[in-house]
This record gives sequence, structure tokens and C-alpha cells, in this order.
Amino acid sequence: MTESITPIIQAEDLLKLVKLDDLVLIDASNGPEARTNYEEKHLKGACFVSLEKQLSNIKSDFAIGGRHPLPEIQDFSEVLSQLGISPKSHVVIYDNNKGANAAARFWWMLKSMGHEKVQVLNGGMEEAEKLNFPLSSKPEVVKKTQPYALNHWQLPLASMEDVEKASQDKDHFLIDVRDPARYRGEVEPIDLIAGHIPGAKNIPFMENLDQNGLFLPAHRLKKKYENVFGNMNSDQIIVHCGSGVTACHSLLAIAQAGLKIPKLYVGSWSEWSRNNKPIAKTAAF
Repeated sequence: MTESITPIIQAEDLLKLVKLDDLVLIDASNGPEARTNYEEKHLKGACFVSLEKQLSNIKSDFAIGGRHPLPEIQDFSEVLSQLGISPKSHVVIYDNNKGANAAARFWWMLKSMGHEKVQVLNGGMEEAEKLNFPLSSKPEVVKKTQPYALNHWQLPLASMEDVEKASQDKDHFLIDVRDPARYRGEVEPIDLIAGHIPGAKNIPFMENLDQNGLFLPAHRLKKKYENVFGNMNSDQIIVHCGSGVTACHSLLAIAQAGLKIPKLYVGSWSEWSRNNKPIAKTAAF
């Protein structure tokens, strides 16, 4: 029986795992300089994974699946093999945004493969450095493993059609985790049109964090999301963001709270806003 572990791991607890044979560290930092920064400094033993190339199947037309569609599951299985991740691996992921970006996305993807031992490092590399976790600038040697034999994502997903139906159904709940200004339609720094999906409530992912950028304690996250969800079941709740990445940060927080993970709308605003769908620009509450 697999030992139950929390979705989020503290830096001091990671230090206790460094000698484990099955530990796999992953740097999922994102941005133009992410790979260069990794090569200059990363947690010793950590392999780099690219949001753009390995955690997404980006198409030329963002109207089909948004800016960061999920890769084919067979392709992702091969990525895991290249990273040395087997079903027995204890995977710990960090990124350059204290776990708020691609680390959470990679966590969701692994959980959706049925992987049990996967955690996001609270506070990222910065917190590990404070405890003098070993760093490196050398290439890491990876022992390739056998690919996972799965043919579908196991965690719940919502399509654009599902979201459209849910937006008109009082028995469903849409959550938009983007910054309030983007939700209200005041600014849009990435996609073509500003605004939000009609009926969606704005619960910014940053509210999962304290003033230091660390996740709130599990009991506070549980109270927060129980108040938000009310009597709604997880299969009635759809979470989205701009392109299906930071939405996973809120799904991670919900899992850390001990609650069932709701549906993820991967296409999110980047897909919705390119398909002549209704757009709202005033706060829903």
C-alpha cells in the first residue's frame, strides 16, 4: 500500500529525502531564460522540464485548445521515461514562481497519470536554498525508465462545450483564478480580448498564498474552499485561468486542503476568447 503524502512538501522535509534512491527532482521553471537559469544553478539532481515543449502540445491556432493544450498522453509518458520517472518514483517539483506556475501543472499531469508520490516544493528553490540544499550547475545524468502504459487522463477535464453549458447552469460553478484586473476586463497582457466567461467567479490563485508567497496551511485552505464551494460537488466545479497552467495551482491548493479535485478547463480564456463566445467585463459579485 502506497504511503499517503501531501501534495505540497516543505523544504525541510525535502532535505530528509535527498538520499532516497527513488527521489526524482524536477525543475519546471518557465520563461525565456528558464533553461539558461537552470544550467547556471539548480537543486542538485534536478532535471529540467519545459512547459512549452514537454508539458504542452502547442498548436499554431490557439482557438483550438488554447495556448497550452495537454500533450498526447503517450507523448507525456515518453517524457516521464526520459526524466527517469517510473511509477515507484517519489517526484518533487519546483519552479521559478514558488510553485505557482508549471510545477503545479506538472503535478496535475502526474496525478492524472495515476502517479501517487508527487509533490510540489513550497516556495520553490528559494526556500531550499535558505536551508543550504545542495546546488549544481552540472548536467544531470538520467537513467531512462519504461514508459507508463496509459491511454487517458484520469483526473476530470472540461471541454469548451462543457464550460458553455455550465456557465448557463446554476447547479455548476466556474472559477477563474486569474488576477482580478484581467478577470474584470481592465487589462489583458497575453490574450487578444479582455474579460471573463459569463457566470465565472474570480478566486485568484494568489489567494492560496501568504505574504511570503508560501501556500497557506492546509486547514486554512480547507476552510477557504469549503466556504467557496458550499454544497457543490467537485464534478459540478470547473476551474480555469488563461491557458490551463495557473489553474493547476488552485487545484493543487484544493488537493492540499484534502478536498476532491474539480474539473480543469485546459483551454481556459485563451481558447474561449478566440471562439466568438460570450464575454463579460464586469465583476460577477
